[in-house]
Amino acid sequence: MKIRALVVDDSRSMRRIVMKGLKHSKLAEFEFTEAVDGQDALDKFDPNEYDIVFIDWNMPKMNGIDFVREIRKSKENKHVRLVMVTSNKTMDFVTEALDEAGANGFISKPFTPKDMRNKLEEVIGGVVEHKKKTQSLMGKIFGR
Repeated sequence: MKIRALVVDDSRSMRRIVMKGLKHSKLAEFEFTEAVDGQDALDKFDPNEYDIVFIDWNMPKMNGIDFVREIRKSKENKHVRLVMVTSNKTMDFVTEALDEAGANGFISKPFTPKDMRNKLEEVIGGVVEHKKKTQSLMGKIFGR
């Protein structure tokens, strides 16, 4: 089962590091789309196209926390998991991302595939569970 991920960072090399780390974490098989900032991500975002979004905090045009807040305004986006990826490690940033804005996870740079696995196992598990329920429901509706 492929997980469709949107990776949002103004640094191309950081987007690649995130994607490579996720592949090597062996949490799931991923299909990636990239966005260069929060506004680009918002333009590309469709809750029917993505299961999870990995978002850098500091970006031009629209930062990551504003992107999370914007996505969480709509209930139809609730199933999409949002994970902040940032070098900010203070509890104030973690609290703002998870409790105030509505992110589902948080991973600090720098990270290894093992760090990603440890921090994201529960979040990815939630994505897989949601996809299974959705596919099962569709099977019942359409006789598959």
